[in-house]
Amino acid sequence: MAEDLVVTRTLVVPAAELGERFSRSSGPGGQGVNTADSRVELSFDLAGSPSVPGWLRERMLGRLAHRLVGGVLTVTASEHRAQLQNRAAARERLARLLREAAAAPPPVRRATKPTKGSQERRIAAKKRRAQTKQGRRGGWD
Repeated sequence: MAEDLVVTRTLVVPAAELGERFSRSSGPGGQGVNTADSRVELSFDLAGSPSVPGWLRERMLGRLAHRLVGGVLTVTASEHRAQLQNRAAARERLARLLREAAAAPPPVRRATKPTKGSQERRIAAKKRRAQTKQGRRGGWD
């Protein structure tokens, strides 16, 4: 599994910059759960990575600030019984996080005024609702 992690067409994280740790998983596995190290912790030093351009690094650090510990992004996977499947799940999760953090910011919304027609429709709906409620009031003899 020592392959480069493809995040986008322009951003590829070399395998040498990824760190993997294995530990015992708490999930299903029967007798093997106590002996097999199937849980995977995949970490990537985002702050010190030479493969991420500077302008993109700033954007990603800002968006992932709540997930970083000392500039390092760590992802864990323990949902599968096999270590190989957990390694693949952790790599996919890390790639998705980095892809979302690297995405261009959405276009800025320009404020507009409501149209005259939409204002009239809103007022007419309010009047209809008021008449409905007025019809429910008492006033019977």
